[in-house]
Amino acid sequence: MRLDFTSALYLGLEHASWSLPPWAALTSGKPAALCEPAGARAVASRLAALQGCESAVLGASTLHLFWDLFSLADAARVAIYLDDGAYPIARWGVERAAARGARVRLFAHHDAEALRRQLRRDEGGGTRPMVVADGFCPSCGGPAPLAAYLDCARAYGGCLVIDDTQALGVFGRGRGDGAPYGSGGGGSLRWHDVGGADVLVISSLAKGFGVPVAVLSGGAAAIRGFTTRSETRVHTSPPSAAVVAAAARALAINHACGDELRRRLAGLVGRLRARLAAAGLTARGGYFPVQMLELPAAVGAAELHRELQRAGMLTVLHGDGHGRGARLSLLLTARHRRSEIDRAADALAQAVAGHGLELVTRR
Repeated sequence: MRLDFTSALYLGLEHASWSLPPWAALTSGKPAALCEPAGARAVASRLAALQGCESAVLGASTLHLFWDLFSLADAARVAIYLDDGAYPIARWGVERAAARGARVRLFAHHDAEALRRQLRRDEGGGTRPMVVADGFCPSCGGPAPLAAYLDCARAYGGCLVIDDTQALGVFGRGRGDGAPYGSGGGGSLRWHDVGGADVLVISSLAKGFGVPVAVLSGGAAAIRGFTTRSETRVHTSPPSAAVVAAAARALAINHACGDELRRRLAGLVGRLRARLAAAGLTARGGYFPVQMLELPAAVGAAELHRELQRAGMLTVLHGDGHGRGARLSLLLTARHRRSEIDRAADALAQAVAGHGLELVTRR
């Protein structure tokens, strides 16, 4: 039986057509600026409450939302400070702002002190800082220091913008030993217990909640301003009736049994990490469901990826975005079985040992 560790549907949510209420048409043919899709406002309101924000609006994708958000910023009055490890979608939005004349500064990944030094150097330039980062970085396996970023932005009258796609549905409030993800699934703001009208969050529901739709959440005034001035809400199609219905279903499932799914997922991640450690292997990511393998220097990630694929095990091969070449990762979901976790760890240990390396087995 094939082992598949390439899906980012972390909670294992799937939304078959029969599981959703019927719709008369996928779209009304009207832009969101003229007519919101049925149910969209209710879903957005529930997402705002889940994330700890005042208001929210749905978008067809994070690209649509980032494209608009940065284009609406006054290029002469805003300076963008971008975490160097930010995901490409946010970067594309920042590039559009730069093309319109906005000043853009990069600062070292997850380094709040580097951000603070950059802001200090630029002080007096007459611009308002907009700090941009991912809430959680699966490449390095750690959360951004959002509280420190927000303190930096506030010290200079600015705001914080985060891409929280990875964390939404996984992290929540009140994390502890018995609940490493916390509860609720509201994402990074809940996880760090931060927020305010000067924080904007763009997230896709396509990972934790299994729905290809995005949401912009933040203060009520900021969301009103966005919906009034948004270009994509005028010139592109809004989210379809199908994805709005699927988002409503995902939120209902999350309310009913999301914490149970997160506990199961955490147990599977912990099991994989323990089995790898027993075989002398390690992975980055902590309890996050993206586990980036730390391979011995003699083992090439690309070659190992092909070997595992031939053996019937699918993994993700990618660069980590920080110049260290190819990496191999396993993506876990709540649908995986314990037996699959054990088989995956055994397959990895055997494949690495096949390169002539003596792994230290820990009892």
